[in-house]
Amino acid sequence: MSEPIAYLKGRFVPASECRLAIYDLGIVLGAAVTDFLRTFHQKPYRMDDHLRRFYRSCKYARIEPPVDIRESMAISEKLLAENGRLVPGQELGLVYYMTAGENAVYAGAAGMPSKLSPTYVQHTFPLRFSLWRDAFLRGMHCVTPAPRHWPPQCLSSKIKNRNRLHMWIGEQEVKQLDPSAVPLYLDIHGNITETGGSNFVIYRDGRVISPRRSNILWGVSLSVLEEILRELNIPFVEDDIQTWDVVNADEAWMPTTPY
Repeated sequence: MSEPIAYLKGRFVPASECRLAIYDLGIVLGAAVTDFLRTFHQKPYRMDDHLRRFYRSCKYARIEPPVDIRESMAISEKLLAENGRLVPGQELGLVYYMTAGENAVYAGAAGMPSKLSPTYVQHTFPLRFSLWRDAFLRGMHCVTPAPRHWPPQCLSSKIKNRNRLHMWIGEQEVKQLDPSAVPLYLDIHGNITETGGSNFVIYRDGRVISPRRSNILWGVSLSVLEEILRELNIPFVEDDIQTWDVVNADEAWMPTTPY
């Protein structure tokens, strides 16, 4: 069986050779933005929405993509077609990843070259739905950890980035309580925001309530949910919600791309 391919800095390479340099600023400074889509029947779902959000994240981070959106789509379609043949009948996830580039002058920010060339990566992997089986059969146990979500005054919630050390720490904290728990992050005022990989909404009194978009990454799946609710004539609102609201909700949902 052939090896899947990936896209790295203008070339298609075997996935095993898709590596970042030790002095890439995505590693050294966390100067990296990302996005993620999945397939249905091996066809990309909402690629345009994901890519446009990815390019907006790049613009906000002052990282200029080396190719335009149309070429990015062509790269994605080639990866999905080639790698999909290796896993017939399975769905794929596709990751977009863009860093500020390599700084071979000095590993940190104290010495920076006059011009940086962004590192652009796309890669795929088979979605392992068995990992989320229990989420559908038993539901999810969400726990609010001590680390708080980034305030939007420090880093805009609209950008999908890889600066997630606080989420990593929060996840390790809640897994000491329950290995299957999902951390649900509060903001500095005690309002619910999101998990490390999904949005979070509650259903109560005939309405679906989402945290305000200024405080979360507005997910593509959340937009899909909003569209479905509009068709069902169910009100969808944005508001500040606290743990009291979640405990007293009729239902809570975690809209996200993979599952």
